[in-house]
Amino acid sequence: MTDRRLLLAIDLDGDGAHPAAWRHSGHPPAHTLTAAALRRVVTEAEAAGFALATFADTPLPAGPAPDDAGRLEAGTRAAFAALLTSGIGLAPTLHATTTEPFHLATQLASLDHASKGRAAWVVGAAAGDDALATIGAQALTEEDARREAADVVEVARLLWDSWEDDAVIKDAATGRYLDSDRVHHVNYTGTSFTVSGPLITPRPPQGQVVVLAPAGLELDASADVVLVSETDAGALARPAQQARDAGAALAFAEIEVALDAAEPAARRLAALDAATPWPDSGRLRYAGPAAGLVELLRSLPPAVDGVRLHPAVLAADLPVLAGEVLPALAAAGLHAPPVPGATLRTTLGLPRPANRFAAVASATA
Repeated sequence: MTDRRLLLAIDLDGDGAHPAAWRHSGHPPAHTLTAAALRRVVTEAEAAGFALATFADTPLPAGPAPDDAGRLEAGTRAAFAALLTSGIGLAPTLHATTTEPFHLATQLASLDHASKGRAAWVVGAAAGDDALATIGAQALTEEDARREAADVVEVARLLWDSWEDDAVIKDAATGRYLDSDRVHHVNYTGTSFTVSGPLITPRPPQGQVVVLAPAGLELDASADVVLVSETDAGALARPAQQARDAGAALAFAEIEVALDAAEPAARRLAALDAATPWPDSGRLRYAGPAAGLVELLRSLPPAVDGVRLHPAVLAADLPVLAGEVLPALAAAGLHAPPVPGATLRTTLGLPRPANRFAAVASATA
């Protein structure tokens, strides 16, 4: 990006990023992912002006520990949120290693249609024994997991292009719904799977669903947004620039936050950690007053293009973000909320990609 605007995303998983966040909410974790709770946080995040909401997920069911919360599948949560919102982007985590690639691409294309062009995908690549056992497979090495993720991203992009934009013709006179010459088989062979195609849904409104990938997956050349994790803010610039140099359009910093609210953040965190320590995720972590977070965020551009915030406790931290942090960033000229009805690509400043099959046909005509 050429200006100093800072794009803002927020993760809306359960009661918050801290494993004991549910203890602050006053109810057990089994009750944290109701439709009412999801409706509340996603509409609050949109009203606050966030560009994007992400939804974490894992292939594994909830465990027996008190802090283990069950989840509806992230794509289902995003689809539910699509009809409640009009401006915020919606990005479920879908694991390339445990989800059939054709179904994954179809689910994301359907989300883009349901949200009228606001879908994104956080690429997951769960690779452990327990995760892969859910599909009857064995654990993957880090290298194999990265290769599988790269293959799935590549074939998803091919499938999203398998319908040209004008393939649907709805010709009542001839009884034809689509022009079959504008629908293409992809005939893709990956390391561990093959896909013939085409997709069973028309091309997404955005042309291509926005793809976000953690830097560790090394998908810089095929992702739209790379998520960069460093525990030191001063260390973010180098991996962010590496991601952009490799082909990513944008680099977002991952930041965990706990803000002074009804009680100081340090006191809240101490109580939460006494119940269940917050593990080190390798992300930058900020705890303190809203003004300090504003100062930190103002210091980040142009090293990074945006941030994804992980509030420790949504019930406590989201109101402070909405009431103090985002307004301060807007006053500084660093932030503007999405325009209702705009696609996520428009909000992020990304172009709508040309269809590769249409481009080939045009070049050979």
